[in-house]
Amino acid sequence: MELRWNPILSDWIIVSGVRKARPVAPERFCPFCPGADEIPASGWKVLSLPNQFPALLPKPPAPNIHSDGFYRCRPAEGECEVILYTPDHNGSLKDLSPEHIGLVIELWAQRYRELSRKDYVKYVFIFENKGREIGTTLDHPHGQIYAFPFVPSLIKSELSSSEGYWKRNRACLFCRIIEKEQSQALRVIFENESFVCFLPFFAHWPYGVHVYSKRHLQAITDLNGKERGDLALMLKDILTRFDNLFHMSFPYMMVMHQKPTDGKPYRHYHFHIEFYPPYREKGKLKNLASVESGAGTITFDYDVEEKAKELREVAGVN
Repeated sequence: MELRWNPILSDWIIVSGVRKARPVAPERFCPFCPGADEIPASGWKVLSLPNQFPALLPKPPAPNIHSDGFYRCRPAEGECEVILYTPDHNGSLKDLSPEHIGLVIELWAQRYRELSRKDYVKYVFIFENKGREIGTTLDHPHGQIYAFPFVPSLIKSELSSSEGYWKRNRACLFCRIIEKEQSQALRVIFENESFVCFLPFFAHWPYGVHVYSKRHLQAITDLNGKERGDLALMLKDILTRFDNLFHMSFPYMMVMHQKPTDGKPYRHYHFHIEFYPPYREKGKLKNLASVESGAGTITFDYDVEEKAKELREVAGVN
């Protein structure tokens, strides 16, 4: 287990051989259900616990490979957690009540706050992988948190772009995107008082919606009570639309983008959530082939506004 530096892309990768041993949908047994090892039999609605097959550890072993200054490596210091959304094995985040989703949001905020206090944690990444198409190995409704000892490259790109826009315009790049999407109204799926959900003008995935906070804030811990309630309603709405789109339990990746925890000011950044669902049509997956994977250039094979219309017209929770 170690971090290795990619000198070409100036980025760290995680090498973790222990992950190959993680369970794959064990029959007649769920390690996340009440009463399983380290899972309380009762008395909880949401729960955080250490990942038993972590990519990062608070006290990692020394790297297996010697760092020579060019091929650099360092201990894989950090933390990996599992967030159990509910004791109920069946269903998904979408099937929970808004009040229960609110408990999940509170736990996300609590873990972000506590992990950010650790001096070796520079970025707290909250996410969910749902569905076999994504590579999920366990069906119990859950998400994960990686507390990185570095700021991941995609976040660094967003930080750089938003900082440049802030310096040039004395305004937030993400707030400007909200203004454009609301004024054009072609790609907005749903909004409430605190959040807006839209398929971006620059969408990468056919149904890859973004959820932006309307108030300019930087992290989930900045949300007030009203905003947490509205985020719960927003998540339930968009996940309901996903499932109703093709009348199936819709797979997706859900990732939370917020400020790093390295103590620096990030007033130019803006809290948001991104979804990466793998389906492009019913029964057809969107594969990231050579142009996307090898060149890093996304090809969107549809009309963005038409895909937004599909999601807008399918039933949500209202």
